[in-house]
Parts: sequence; C-alpha cells; structure tokens
Amino acid sequence: MKYKRYCKQLSLKDEPELIARYKEAHGMGNAWPEITAGMKEIGILDMEIYILGNTLFMIMDTIADFDHDDAMQKLSKLPRQKEWENYVAEFQQTDESASADQKWQLMERIYEMDQSAVYDASSGQIKSLLEDRE
Repeated sequence: MKYKRYCKQLSLKDEPELIARYKEAHGMGNAWPEITAGMKEIGILDMEIYILGNTLFMIMDTIADFDHDDAMQKLSKLPRQKEWENYVAEFQQTDESASADQKWQLMERIYEMDQSAVYDASSGQIKSLLEDRE
C-alpha cells in the first residue's frame, strides 16, 4: 500500500504547566472525537506527535493522492475544528488567530535510509508499507 508522509514542527510556550496541560489534552482518549473524525475524513490515515522540551514533532501519514493545501483548507471548515484550534492556541507559541496549517510548519526531509527519491515538503513523501517492499 502506498501512502504519503508529512513531518511538521511546532513550538509550545516554554511554560511547564502549559506543556503538561497540552500533553494531557492529547493523552489517550482526550482528543475530541470530532477532530480525529475530521482528520480521517480528509484522508489522514495516522498521526503521531512527539515532544522534547517545548518542541513538538508530528508525523502525518495520508492517502497516496493527498493534496496537503486542499486538505488543510477542508479540515479548517469541519465541525469543532475552529473551537479546537482556539483551545490549543493557549499553549502554542504562534499567533492565536493562525490556522492549524499556519501553526504546524512542514519540515524538509534531508535523509532517509536507502533513499530513492527527493520530495518537496508540501508534496509529502511517497512511502510503502514494509511488507510491500520485500
């Protein structure tokens, strides 16, 4: 199965109490179901967020024909998305009126083991499941 991978970065306000609350808001079972459903609806297959200090790193796997800009525009209009963005803006080191797409900055891949292609960050990286590579 082919899919696309996007990697993004965002900085939180460097305040331990806010960071703890942000982590709690994203803890197992705490993300709003409408937000997860909306991500799936636009073609996001899986998403992981990692933290180090106040830096967040996101891995977002999507359907193979995912158009990042179009999908983020659709996502911004789905139920409760604006409310969620307003809620998490309290924790983030960004303009509070920014959309999720403006907050989360796409990262450029500079290395991949056995790399066979180069991709622009906004185009995503075409990936295959490991089973498909064997």
